[in-house]
Amino acid sequence: MKTENSFDSRPNALSGIHHITAVASSAAVNLSFYETVLGLRLVKQTVNFDDPYTYHLYYGDYTGSPGTILTFFPWEKLPGGTAGAGMVAAVAFTIPGESVDWWFRRISDSGISAEKRMRFGDPLVSFSDPHGLPLELIGVSEPPSTAAWKESPIPAGHGIAGFHSATALVNSPEASERLLSEVMGMTLQEREGNRYRFQMGDSNAPGHFYDLAVDPEARPGRLGGGTVHHIAFRTEDEKGQKRWQERLRENGFSVTGVKDRKYFKSIYFHDPGGILFEIATDPPGFAVDEPVENLGETLKLPDSYEPMRAEIEKRLPPLRLN
Repeated sequence: MKTENSFDSRPNALSGIHHITAVASSAAVNLSFYETVLGLRLVKQTVNFDDPYTYHLYYGDYTGSPGTILTFFPWEKLPGGTAGAGMVAAVAFTIPGESVDWWFRRISDSGISAEKRMRFGDPLVSFSDPHGLPLELIGVSEPPSTAAWKESPIPAGHGIAGFHSATALVNSPEASERLLSEVMGMTLQEREGNRYRFQMGDSNAPGHFYDLAVDPEARPGRLGGGTVHHIAFRTEDEKGQKRWQERLRENGFSVTGVKDRKYFKSIYFHDPGGILFEIATDPPGFAVDEPVENLGETLKLPDSYEPMRAEIEKRLPPLRLN
C-alpha cells in the first residue's frame, strides 16, 4: 500500500534517521560488544549533557556519518528496562544480503541467541545486545555506501552499512501515521501484517525506513538498560531545522528550542504515542574537536564542563579501547 504526498519535494524534507540513542548498563561491556562483535567504530567518547558523570558513547562508520550513528548513555549497573508501547522497540542495521548467514554464525558463535527471519521480502538476523537492546541486521541487495573503518574486525564484504530502519511499537497507528505522513513528509511504502513501513528521502541513503508495529494489547515500556531513549531524524542545516520547528508547532506539537550538541544542533518533541523524537542537523559532524583518524580515542567534553575535567575523569569508569 502506498500513499503519495508532495512534502518530499520540499528542500527541507527529512533525509532519514540521523542517530538513535539507547541506554546501557556498563560502558566497558557496551564498547566491547559494538566494537568487537559488530565492528562499529567508537567515533566519540563524551558525556551526557544533563549528567556529566555518565559517558555518552557514539558508534558509527569511519567518520560518524549521519545515518550510521548509534549512541549510548551507559548508566553503570542500571537495571534493565522493558521495550513496550510508546518506545522504539528495535534498531535495524543494513548488511549485504549474501552476509546474512555469515552474521547469524558470528552472533551465535559470540554466545548470543539469534534468529533468522524474513520481512518485506528481505532476510534478517534478530538478536539482543548484552544489555537486552533488540537489534536486527537486514540483508539487502544494494547496501548504501558508507565510510568503511579499515580497522574493523569485520571483513569488508560483510560490514554493517549504517541503519536500515527502526521499529516503533504503538497501540494504534492513526495518530502516529498522521504525524509521519502528513506532518513529517514520510511516505507509507507498504504494510505487512501489523507492520507499517514509512520511507524518507533517498532510498540509497542509510536509515531511510521507519516502521510502526501495531499491538493494541502492548503495555507501556519502561526505560532502562537495553531500551531506546530517543530517535533523531536528519535535516540538512540550521535553516531547515528552523522550518521544522515552525511546522511542528503549527501542527500542535510542543517543540523545544534549539540545543547545541556540539556535533549537531537538535530540537525535540514527542510523537502522539510518547516516543521522544529529535530533528538533528547533519553538520558540523564529529571532526570539529579531533581529527577523523583519531575519533573516539580521548574523552571530549562540552566547553561548559571543561573546568570539571579532572573530577569527571576521576568518576567515569575506565574504557578499554582497542
